[in-house]
Amino acid sequence: MDQYPINKIRNIGFIAHIDAGKTTTTERVLFYTGITHKIGNIDEGTTVTDWMVQERERGITITSATTTCFWTPTYKERTPENAYRINIIDTPGHIDFTAEVQRSLRVLDGAVVIFDGVAGVEPQSETVWHQADKFKVPRMCFINKMDRTGASFENSLKSIRERLTPYAQPINLPIGSENKFEGVIDLIRMKAVYFEGAKGEQVIEKEIPQELLEVATQAHNELIEKICEQDENLLNKYFAGETLPEEELRKILRLSTIKGVIVPVLCGSSFREKGVQPLLDAIVEYLPSPLDLPPVEGVHPKTGETIIRKTDVNEPFTALAFKVMVDPYVGTLTYFRVYSGLLKKGNYVLNATKNTQERISRLLQMHADERKEVDEIHAGDIAASVGLKDTFTGDTLCDPDNPIILEQISFPEPVISMRIEPATKTDQEKMSLVLKRLADEDPTFKISSDQETGETIISGMGELHLEIIVDRMKREFNLNVATGRPQVAYRETIKKTVESEGKYIRQSGGRGQYGHAWLRLEPLQRGQGFEFVNKIKGGIIPQEFIPAVEKGVKEAMDKGVVAGYPMTDIRVTLFDGSYHEVDSSEFAFKIAGSMAFQEGAKKADPVLLEPIMKVEVVVPEQFLGDIVGDLSAKRGKIQEMFDRAQMKVVNAQVPLGEMFGYATKLRSMTEGRGTFTMEYDHYEEVPSNVANQIITGRTKPNN
Repeated sequence: MDQYPINKIRNIGFIAHIDAGKTTTTERVLFYTGITHKIGNIDEGTTVTDWMVQERERGITITSATTTCFWTPTYKERTPENAYRINIIDTPGHIDFTAEVQRSLRVLDGAVVIFDGVAGVEPQSETVWHQADKFKVPRMCFINKMDRTGASFENSLKSIRERLTPYAQPINLPIGSENKFEGVIDLIRMKAVYFEGAKGEQVIEKEIPQELLEVATQAHNELIEKICEQDENLLNKYFAGETLPEEELRKILRLSTIKGVIVPVLCGSSFREKGVQPLLDAIVEYLPSPLDLPPVEGVHPKTGETIIRKTDVNEPFTALAFKVMVDPYVGTLTYFRVYSGLLKKGNYVLNATKNTQERISRLLQMHADERKEVDEIHAGDIAASVGLKDTFTGDTLCDPDNPIILEQISFPEPVISMRIEPATKTDQEKMSLVLKRLADEDPTFKISSDQETGETIISGMGELHLEIIVDRMKREFNLNVATGRPQVAYRETIKKTVESEGKYIRQSGGRGQYGHAWLRLEPLQRGQGFEFVNKIKGGIIPQEFIPAVEKGVKEAMDKGVVAGYPMTDIRVTLFDGSYHEVDSSEFAFKIAGSMAFQEGAKKADPVLLEPIMKVEVVVPEQFLGDIVGDLSAKRGKIQEMFDRAQMKVVNAQVPLGEMFGYATKLRSMTEGRGTFTMEYDHYEEVPSNVANQIITGRTKPNN
């Protein structure tokens, strides 16, 4: 692997709402950096990072793709000292594949958030922005599609400032817009930048057009003021009227971007090959290298003490596996980010999360679905390995002599399920193997079985998510399966605190069974999950039986008490009980825990919960009344309505159970002109009349 100094490496991601132009921008980046010699096209299915068959057919990104390129800023001499290595992850924009964005952000040092110049901030823009906030990822904005009818830099910037961050600060401005969009104005160097040649590969600097000089000067002064506010030395020079060196301005802007007190905003049109090179310049100038961020923190797997690893090849090797992929040619590919040390081909590493050893037989530098074999990788790099047996998303790989566990990645729970069965007997065994491989790849894809019917149930983040999974099973693994209608992943919970007793006593000659537990069940706030509290004192139940009680409780929670759905948002406290010197066993206490929970849950006002989705519908004005009426009929709560360009936007919260088939209905209601996006928001209690229908549907006997 070409060795670049760590301060010359950028690990960045392109994140955005669906169809904002992430993949198109990535294609231009690869072309201008010389990695590809032909620009791929989404409509023609020839893009590099959208390499899956399903991505090319649908024109959307499904899996995040990793690629590497090299760049020297356009205004610097092309020398090895001025060259940077950029590791890019192109992420999906569709909410069903949010796990791809989440795990990418966990290992990135910086991000470029791409916006549609017409729509500005869209629902998924907000989601990915808040995900980046959670992982403290420094970012910059790129307002794309400035050539489209209705594009407005001012409106898009306003929506970013109002809905995402007040720190958004333009560092370039558009020259013209819509079909008159010609180039950009560099606000630091105060130059007009044009893109000539067949593919915009020639970057030409000229003087700023006279009619834009006043606006550009005002924006330049505002930017300089914002930069100077961040540095006392620069501020003194500014007030003294001294000339401010360009290098100094760039240095402070870079530090401010890394701290998040300034978010640079650029603009362009990736499809028309305008504005991408200045974006590349800004990526290497202002987004952080691995050295600019705090050292990574973890804990010792045995002692629990905090350990810090600096981004240095001389530190012990530490890496986080953030993605697992099944490659039909090479087997399992594990992507990981190296935080410290160096790793050579043939080395043994410790998977500290699972406490198992893995041998690194092959190291790969990835370019979407193409692979380049390398002998070693260093701190700050992103790479992949083949054939790791026990390593999955979120696992820590490290030097066996210096164990450490990094913070794991948490993922949302699935909200939709469907039945799946093999078409033939011979497909039965193959199906379970294929499902396991797909679940290893995707942490938001879950497999379970219906205890009563023995059917296999698959669960995911949305209809499209499950549709893609089934399509992959058929195409990649030649597995024919039949599927049932999608089902909502309902949950159950309780509304009041109760105490209940579970006693399991069996005498059958010889050694018997004795388990006795008292539990307190309390409702928790939505989204808090399950909590088990051990309040046993004085050894009235021996410590070795307490995990068995918890296990029994969990098993009972999985079955539910209202309609057989898993229970959630409950705190269970084990506070009393008794045991028998001879007859007590783990099995007996597990049964006692299960009995106590079921008994208590039935008395604690159990209710059904349903997933509520955040829905945004964009329609022409003449259809607005019909759409609002239809959403209300679906038990939807309208949150807000506003204008976006020539369209009306309706934001609502609607139960997932009411949204099946909505795409088809929306098309017919709006003559094919309406669009909608939907993402999971929260769980809410089901109204009693609807709950009765669901319970009846679950409990009626099969014909």
